[in-house]
Amino acid sequence: MHNLIFLNDLTAPELAPYVKFNEAQLFHALEPHPGLFIAESPKVIERALRAGYRPASLLVEEKVLARDLAELDREMAANQTTGLGQTPIYVAKREVLQHLAGYNLLRGALAAMHRIKRPDLTTFLAALPTPQPRIAVLESVVNPANIGAIFRSAAALGIDGIIVTSDSADPFYRRASRVAMGTVFQIPWTYVDAQTWYTTGIELLHQAGFQTAAMALRHNTIKIDDPQLHQVEKLAIILGSEGPGLQETTIDHSDFTIKIPMTAGVDSLNVAAASALAFWELGQRR
Repeated sequence: MHNLIFLNDLTAPELAPYVKFNEAQLFHALEPHPGLFIAESPKVIERALRAGYRPASLLVEEKVLARDLAELDREMAANQTTGLGQTPIYVAKREVLQHLAGYNLLRGALAAMHRIKRPDLTTFLAALPTPQPRIAVLESVVNPANIGAIFRSAAALGIDGIIVTSDSADPFYRRASRVAMGTVFQIPWTYVDAQTWYTTGIELLHQAGFQTAAMALRHNTIKIDDPQLHQVEKLAIILGSEGPGLQETTIDHSDFTIKIPMTAGVDSLNVAAASALAFWELGQRR
């Protein structure tokens, strides 16, 4: 049986993660331990549970309670995922929940989930599958929707892991995990401190046996379907922020600069769209 707790308002202190905390406060909520994040919709919640993330609580609209819990139970049973047990499930009417920011767009289950400690870069790289691992590095990608779309493409198109610089948007931001359809819980990823990345990041990848391909336009840029890229044993594809792109030092120290061939008059794509094309081409093992 589910542990249902019916509410008439949102003043209970246990609801602070849903009502009061912004993304940064959720991240730091349980320091020195990893913090919390909010997962939206039964599909995203189920994928987080399947990946081993532990729920602190759920918040569900009374009108869709039976539907959302049935969907969660069905998905968890199909994937042999541990159930919710006695996790508190707070239930309220829509007229109560509509005071939550953005709820009118969602209208579904929310879950406050515990974060896990992410591995350091060396440990992360050592755990990647072989042969021919393909990873992505997201350098200062600050738009959560783009982060989510990149994760979804990476999970679908053969990328083995993702490194996110700490000056990027958090993959567990609500919008990012929603756009990713829960694939942020599916593909291995970790953070690297931005200052560490900008000073020694490429060197650390080289020490782990990776060659790096920076997506940038220069005189020596090669196309993403260049045969020599498929001969690389370990490849890291580096994508930059939506406006400025990659840091010059990142490009200077990379083994390749790569581009997507485009028609005249267009020199770039949105980073999420560019990532999908690059992953499709470079995620294939030949």
